[in-house]
This record gives sequence, C-alpha cells and structure tokens, in this order.
Amino acid sequence: MRRLSITAALLCLTTVLSGCADATSPNATATSDSAITTAAQATSVPVTEVLTPSTDAAYVPSNSRIPAWGECPTSVFPDLSTTDGAGDGYPRPLVVVRCSETQMLVTTNAVPSYTFHQITPNPLEAITWEWQVPLRPEVAAQPKTVVDLLGPIGFTVTGLPIYGPTEGPMPADEAYGDPVYNGILDTCGGHTGFISEYHYHALLDSVAACNLNTSYILGYALDGFPIYNSVGCIDIDCTTTAVFTSGYDMTGNPHSHSWLAYSYHAAGKTNVLDECNGRIGADGTYRYHATSGFPYTFGCLKGLPSEQSGNAAAPMPPMTNP
Repeated sequence: MRRLSITAALLCLTTVLSGCADATSPNATATSDSAITTAAQATSVPVTEVLTPSTDAAYVPSNSRIPAWGECPTSVFPDLSTTDGAGDGYPRPLVVVRCSETQMLVTTNAVPSYTFHQITPNPLEAITWEWQVPLRPEVAAQPKTVVDLLGPIGFTVTGLPIYGPTEGPMPADEAYGDPVYNGILDTCGGHTGFISEYHYHALLDSVAACNLNTSYILGYALDGFPIYNSVGCIDIDCTTTAVFTSGYDMTGNPHSHSWLAYSYHAAGKTNVLDECNGRIGADGTYRYHATSGFPYTFGCLKGLPSEQSGNAAAPMPPMTNP
C-alpha cells in the first residue's frame, strides 16, 4: 500500500494539516431494478421548497467563510496541527490542498485528527488518498445513482473518505444494512474498513472533537459539489438560515439491505432536500447537506463524478443481492 510522501506533499502549493480517517469494510447493498431506478431519477421532479428559518444559533459556525464560486476553497480546510491526532503510534494527520484554474487536488494520509477507537475488527493504517474535483462543477442531465457503488463518493475537509449509507455482506444478518441504524460507527460517524482505511458513513458536524464544526462546508462529493452541514442560507447575505432535512422515510427494516428500507417522499415537508440530499442555494449553486437521517450525505450524485486515480479509483463493483 502506497504511503504519503511528506517530501512530495511539501511541494504542493498549499498545505493544511488536518485529521484524516480510516476505512470501512467493502460496502455492498442489495438492489432491485426499482430501487436503482428511484435513486437514478433523483430530482427529476422539481420540489417546491417550503422554508422555515432556524432560531438555533448553535447551528451556525461563528468563524465560517463561504468561498466564492470557482475560488480555491483552502479556507474551509481546518488547521489541525494542534490536535491530538489518532493517538500514540499513529502519524500526524496531513492534508495538502492545491488548485489549478479549473481543478482542486486534495492529498491526504487519512489519519484522524481525533483519538481513534476501533469499532470493527480492522486496524487503522495511514493510507494515501488523492482526489481531484472541478472548482466549477456542473449539474448533470441525469443524476448518478450511488446505490450500486462501492468505495468513496466524497471526502471531508479533514481529509477522510466518505462512503455511502450501506455496509458490506458481513455479518450475514446485517448484510448491506444501514451502519448508522446498526450502531457500528464511532461518535464521529466513521470506522475502519477491510484495507484498514478509516471512512465516514455519516458526518456528525455537531461533535466538536470531530473537527467538522468550524465550517459550513464539511467536504466535497466526487462531482465537485460541496457538502454543507445541515444549515443553509435562505437569503444571499445569509442573514437568515434554515435547518434542512432528508426527504427519505423508513419504509422497511434497514438492519439489512438499507436501500430497500427507505423511500423518498417530499410532499408536505418543510426544509426538505431533494433525492440527492441537496438543494440549490440562495446564490444559485447546488450543494449537498449532511443530515441526521438517511442517506446522511448523498442519495445520488447531482453532477458528473471526476475520474480519480490511486486508492480513490479502486474498483467499485455493482452491489448485488447475495
């Protein structure tokens, strides 16, 4: 397994020390043609937003700055050089950010910036991840389903991979289940996978120890669109905010086969996100929102995922019913 070259990292244009994480077991989920079709058709029917302003100031980070469209967003990557890191025996977390005119490249050693607590049988190892995403992402003609994808579909500003809302085939009685529902994640929403990589299935930005509570933007999808916390700006100056929620309802038992246990329904709900778990903000650009409810980060990808390399391009075979 390739390790991050610190010498090479220092040659990058911008360096941000931050906490990375480790990974997950190979995620898979049982799907039916109808389940995949539902996810692939996300946002095909426009949703009329009903917005209710938030009165909870705790949702709004005090030191946030939202980057301008097309700006290299180094300001949203926290400086974690003073954090405790994953613990004794682990390297310091490292995230390197550099941008061209059109692309953002993020390189990380995927070591958490907080104490690692082993949840799965898999240990934690420092692993190199490199992600390249567009600075000006575009909405695709057809959203891309994440139901039949394995592996990372995004990354946090602390340099950690984000996986979908489903687990792998083991243990058999929880095959392809919802890892949040099944309680197999740490307090930050992550755990280690079968190649000893730490990854997230949910983003718990309210937990200060996770180092994701200092910015509106928690990460980026592989299509380049940002992942905000649960708060969104109603007006262009962000003088009024709303707390957004998932539109998915539990219609089955997500103990196994998570995507068959949730259905999207937006009717009659306020502050509800689209089927990709996102919306168009007051500035006219699209963004995802992390939510406490399924699918937690992505219901589908709104744009075209960028081609990746290295570990970020690892094979992601279709998920099948065992």
